[in-house]
Amino acid sequence: MERIGDAMKRVVNAPSLAAKYEELRQEVLEDIAVQQFISEHSDEINTEVVNRSLGKLYEFSTASHACERCPNLEGCVNVMKGFEPKLVIAQRLIDLDYVVCPTKQLDDERRNVSKMVNSMYMPKDVMEARLSNVDFKTEDSRVQIMRVAKNFLNTIDSTGEIPERGLYLYGDYGVGKSFILGALANELATRKIQTVVVYVPEFLREMKQSIQNQTLDEKVEFVKKAPILMLDDIGAETMSSWTRDEVLGTILQYRMAEKLPVFFTSNFDYDVLEHHLTTSQRGEKEPMKAGRLMERIRMVSTPLKLGGKNWRD
Repeated sequence: MERIGDAMKRVVNAPSLAAKYEELRQEVLEDIAVQQFISEHSDEINTEVVNRSLGKLYEFSTASHACERCPNLEGCVNVMKGFEPKLVIAQRLIDLDYVVCPTKQLDDERRNVSKMVNSMYMPKDVMEARLSNVDFKTEDSRVQIMRVAKNFLNTIDSTGEIPERGLYLYGDYGVGKSFILGALANELATRKIQTVVVYVPEFLREMKQSIQNQTLDEKVEFVKKAPILMLDDIGAETMSSWTRDEVLGTILQYRMAEKLPVFFTSNFDYDVLEHHLTTSQRGEKEPMKAGRLMERIRMVSTPLKLGGKNWRD
């Protein structure tokens, strides 16, 4: 886009100043949007106002509107990237007010959506997943999971309330359990619902280190109070009595009491997970404590098996 100053220099340096000025003036006044604005404000605009506002009118007429001349946000041709000029009346002259263009508005919305999902130790491809990219048609179990996930979202849409139970997705390695979690998190983000997605083995290792730097309570509070919590790959960790009872137990007890949903993925069904939780890192058998944790997991989730091929092969 030609800068206003350059355009005016072109006019001033022209052999016939009056002719070039009139040419520029006619070029501006032939713009349909300019004509419409002048017509709508005919009681405030006369020839003198137009002449004194010619620079602003030229800037408006040569700008990109509704992103029609811009390939993307970075390639915006307007004076202010991501903004387009609107004509206004100010101090009895025609002036410009810059407003956010459609492309920047979409970009801002995407950024706001991404802020609604907090990922802890999760792979990038999982956190960029979308439900439209999940193959739900090749397996009966996937159709059922799709139906339940849609019902969860529809309940939010129709009532404005978040259901009390999430999903416990279990199945073999590589069938897409984590991918579905990421896709659901992004669907929830478009509804402005904050989700915290946690890769459990790494999270529990981090909790042990957090005791030393005194950030344990802060991290546990952040996770347990999330509107929606997703715990990925529970059962893959080496569980100690402390991480089971003081970390996971504390988080799930709070969410059960507050009726906040939790989504899980695991290679284990409920029974196998309970057996896993029974034996601590030191080899101690603690079935009562494992059973207590499983009771909380059952209260905040509904188990569904995910079948299908291994997408990692």
